[in-house]
Amino acid sequence: MPGARVAPADVAPPAEVAPPTRGFLAKATLVTAVLSIAGALLGLGRDQALAHLFGAGTETDAFLVAWTVPEVAATLLIEDGMAFVLVPAFSLAVARRARGTGADPVRALVASTLPRLALAFVAVAALLMAGAPYLVAALAPGLPDPALAVDCTRLTATCVLSFGLAGYCSAALRAHRRFLAPAAIYVAYNTGIITAMFVLGDRWGVRSAAVGVAVGGCLMVAAQAPSLARQLFGRRRSAPEPEATADAAAAQGPSPHDGPEATKATQVAEVTDSPAPSVKHSVELALIAPVLMFALCRQSQVLIERFLASTLPSGAISHLNYAQKVAQIPMTLSLMLCTVTFPVLAQALAEGDTERARTRVERDVAVASCMVLLGAAAVFACAPQIIQLLFQRGAFTAQDTAATATVMRVYSVGLLGHTLVGALVRTYFSAGRPTWYPLAAMAAGIVATSWIGAGTVDAWGVRGIAAANAIGITVTAALLLSGMGERRSVPIRTRRVVHELSKPVRAAVCAAVAGAFCASRVDSPELALAAGGLTVTVVYVLLLRVLGVKAVAPAFRTALRSVTRRLPHVRFR
Repeated sequence: MPGARVAPADVAPPAEVAPPTRGFLAKATLVTAVLSIAGALLGLGRDQALAHLFGAGTETDAFLVAWTVPEVAATLLIEDGMAFVLVPAFSLAVARRARGTGADPVRALVASTLPRLALAFVAVAALLMAGAPYLVAALAPGLPDPALAVDCTRLTATCVLSFGLAGYCSAALRAHRRFLAPAAIYVAYNTGIITAMFVLGDRWGVRSAAVGVAVGGCLMVAAQAPSLARQLFGRRRSAPEPEATADAAAAQGPSPHDGPEATKATQVAEVTDSPAPSVKHSVELALIAPVLMFALCRQSQVLIERFLASTLPSGAISHLNYAQKVAQIPMTLSLMLCTVTFPVLAQALAEGDTERARTRVERDVAVASCMVLLGAAAVFACAPQIIQLLFQRGAFTAQDTAATATVMRVYSVGLLGHTLVGALVRTYFSAGRPTWYPLAAMAAGIVATSWIGAGTVDAWGVRGIAAANAIGITVTAALLLSGMGERRSVPIRTRRVVHELSKPVRAAVCAAVAGAFCASRVDSPELALAAGGLTVTVVYVLLLRVLGVKAVAPAFRTALRSVTRRLPHVRFR
């Protein structure tokens, strides 16, 4: 906006142990969302380039089997697995650094974990390269050209090292409340893939996309390394004395718009100076094992889909991939707030502030659900037009558009489940204690996905596979929601949360039906998409207002304030 002073999200409140204000979280979420949208648009451009250059056939099926490696690696090392362990560990180290006692605990944590993890990443990457033929045979036994998939798998296996280092940097920076560089990694990643496909596509075919994965992974690390180096080796801010912190907070007082997080910030001085547990030993196998097992189990949904689809006619894996990539964009955007607030939740649980943690979780679930349901309704209503405008050119035919759009509509039914799993599982792993309940919940969803997919693939084809995905993840979300309690996680008010969730669900169903009807009445795909999208938005917003949903308006007002005025609790640079 004109005259607005918009600072990057690579900023932090003066006292690192103080809970950030709602305005700071809004600004960090906004910047993260903008860069994530840019990365998602480049991801669409990547998929468009793949479809345009290589279509939806044997070559793309072979590459997408190899694509399983970066998909699993991203889940384990960047998005979920390692972040659930490292963000709480770095949050503890940052809090101890702010107290100014002894040697730098952040550097100690890096020295004790990074070399070992890097060696593990190298070993796993080498193992995947050597075992690529066996991996391809296990993932897609009916693949027409396994040799091409093996070549691509060996190239994409390099991402285990690059993604591991990128995820490590992301966790450390988020714990320091630096969000700009971590949010930019997928912009760098997709830029590398697109460039490689257009530069090397004529000579190397679809293998060029696998080369792009290797290059893009290196760019993810390069995008974050300078910012992390500044946090580790740059001039540190002197930690304020507890009395000074208390006096300053009391003098300033919380803003009337900043909510309970700002009020809690005035109580930072009450944190005791009792010795904290050694940060060096805060990343233990007992914590890592359930997190990694959960992430692997969750990612196995994709493995099951491709295993089942490998027995279908050529192009089935490609149709599933294109539909899933587009359908998951609303989910990715809706989880941006949860990504930003994860360190806040970890800090609240570490301090024993259950009330603040519960408020944070309930608010995040409400806002994320409202956002993803709007996107799901739009995806369902306008799926044929979206796929036609994005992909129907070059080697991607009208038949491919029809098949992909049908699958995408089925996928949209499970988007709320995916979002709830992403939002709720953080609470189980934030307290720094091992828990196996999320893995059990995810395993139940995987069993449902496997049985339903195997039972419907012959009759329904890719639609049956997509339906199995949607039902399985919804089962997991329901189990995670019902298991929230003080013994395992954060004791949220489950009945109240479910009741509030039912309102946007009803609004989304009505909006999707109305949008699909309006879109079907227009011949031009551009106009049909505009008519359907506008109808969905208007109907959804009106119904939210009629049903009394109040989660979105305060978040929008806070985000608007955050970009139109300087925040009182952050410094700009």
